[in-house]
Amino acid sequence: MAQEYDVVILGGGTGGYVAAIRAAQLGLKTAIVEKDALGGTCLHKGCIPSKALLKSAEVFQMTKNEAAHYGVDISDTTLNFSRVQARKDEVVKQLYNGVKALMKKGKIDVYEGYGRMLGPSIFSPMPGTISVEMNNGEENEMLILKNLIIATGSRPRTLPGLELDEQQILSSDGALKMTDLPKSMIIVGGGVIGIEWASMLNDFGVDITVIEYADRIIPTEDEDISKEMKKILTKKGITFVTGAKVLPETLSKSDNSVTISAEVADGTKEFTAEKMLVSVGRQANTEGIGINNTEIQVENGYIQTRPTFQTKENHIYAIGDCIGGLQLAHVASHEGISAIEHIAGHQTEPINYTNISRCIYSSPEAASVGLTEAQAKEQGFDVKVAKFPFAAIGKALVNGNSEGFTKIIADKKTNDLLGVHMIGAHVTDLISEAGLAMVLDATPWEVASTIHPHPSLSEVIGEAALAVDGKAIHM
Repeated sequence: MAQEYDVVILGGGTGGYVAAIRAAQLGLKTAIVEKDALGGTCLHKGCIPSKALLKSAEVFQMTKNEAAHYGVDISDTTLNFSRVQARKDEVVKQLYNGVKALMKKGKIDVYEGYGRMLGPSIFSPMPGTISVEMNNGEENEMLILKNLIIATGSRPRTLPGLELDEQQILSSDGALKMTDLPKSMIIVGGGVIGIEWASMLNDFGVDITVIEYADRIIPTEDEDISKEMKKILTKKGITFVTGAKVLPETLSKSDNSVTISAEVADGTKEFTAEKMLVSVGRQANTEGIGINNTEIQVENGYIQTRPTFQTKENHIYAIGDCIGGLQLAHVASHEGISAIEHIAGHQTEPINYTNISRCIYSSPEAASVGLTEAQAKEQGFDVKVAKFPFAAIGKALVNGNSEGFTKIIADKKTNDLLGVHMIGAHVTDLISEAGLAMVLDATPWEVASTIHPHPSLSEVIGEAALAVDGKAIHM
């Protein structure tokens, strides 16, 4: 017999399971359909496992290269990569069990299988039906629903002609499963994911070359952040080649090497390494879910939605990576909450994506919220800008990580904050103060008037806010 639900969520990643929890809180009978494992890409193939590896890389690098600086003498530092991977898996397992417990707590039904939209049921006045091909081989489940949220996420993209074998030509998914570290790796793509992997593998002792098509790495970030990131990572031994067009047709593989050429400013250059990681963005998972049975519009592979996250069919919503925009776990979560609250009849406001913090978990870290300096000027703002270095912050010197800075951009006319950009140790933990300031439409004066504890890394934000008006104390 078909089961009936107020809300069915297609995809149990971060956006999907958070939406399910909010639906349960609001008293809606809810189900999730997930073909793999609850938690999705973020928990199993992205955010969590990659950050676990980054932490191990940080500890190894510090123990091997920096411990003596702190007066700690350690000899014969070695890396047990199998233990690194085991720790990553332990973290993922603990969080996965936590998500499953939350589903049980919320009395949310979870169907482990592949769901497809079928359209309205002739046996029910409810507007939608999903068929679930169950993983256990049992007969398909039929779910009849009042509302559907598509939260099918995304997967790594590659370049035409650069096929992923997940052995020598890797995506980030394949890289997470490596049992041994290569001696060298080419990373195609210097965006967020590419830079995180470059930083991690470099700290593990892998020789890294990053090939980026744009004229600078992390090209979506403020230019000053991009320059500082390249400077610091180059100092650590990473080679960057920017303004380079990879030529997939030149790819050749042997038993223990990969070779490829790229067009660069002065001609064509050849690159060789043991393995290659392709990090050129992600594509939405929208195929095979029954969109052809609906009136949903798809452009460039992404489902089109209104500010309420409704598609062209009012009872079908879509959130997260499958709708494009900021493909971030915390974005998908809040889109899911907003969609559920709209379903429940609550008054909702469109999400202001400019006020969402963005983080890069490399070493050094980078974090930002709001407009870059270039974007602010393009939008017609007359800006005032200040940077304050971590080198002038006592806690940064105590920690031994004084590289980087905080940059604040404000409107000269109104004194409103327009953007905050940070690079340095632990900035991904500091950026939320700037995010709150943006949400509250604060001015640099108001940020500076907040008394920041001393010694703390957070002082860099207060000092940068003072510097906007030429009032920095420690510089």
